[in-house]
Amino acid sequence: MRAYGMAGRSAVAALCVVAAGFLGWDQVRSDTQRAEARERAQVVLAQTFPKMDGEHLKATLVEVNYGPGESSEPHSHPCPVIGYVLAGALRTQVRGQKEAVYTAGESFYEPANGVHAVSANASQTEPAKLLAYFVCDHDAALSVAVPGGK
Repeated sequence: MRAYGMAGRSAVAALCVVAAGFLGWDQVRSDTQRAEARERAQVVLAQTFPKMDGEHLKATLVEVNYGPGESSEPHSHPCPVIGYVLAGALRTQVRGQKEAVYTAGESFYEPANGVHAVSANASQTEPAKLLAYFVCDHDAALSVAVPGGK
């Protein structure tokens, strides 16, 4: 058996790294590691946005909390919104669409300038928590009251 010495071991290690690069790290990783990576990060919603001029894009993340039975007045968002329910259940409806209930772990999309006719906690006994992700083209109010309430 031949002894390699420090330089030989370094060369073997470098070859392993190069081989792993050619094979692709995904092939070197175990099934368990791939499964853990899938559980850690997964796409829950993908939505194409309307054309924006892109001069001053701004992303804003807002946590919205509803107590049991609470709701918001009808309103509109000048920017597209992606909602993700963190806890509880949220009842929502954008004018022209069906009313829906989203529970913890579910997400939804609201187009820019849609009238958010219903935004309410679906439970009369448990709180609900929502994370709203706004993508705006310019500085704008995130929410605008709807004249006349509807």
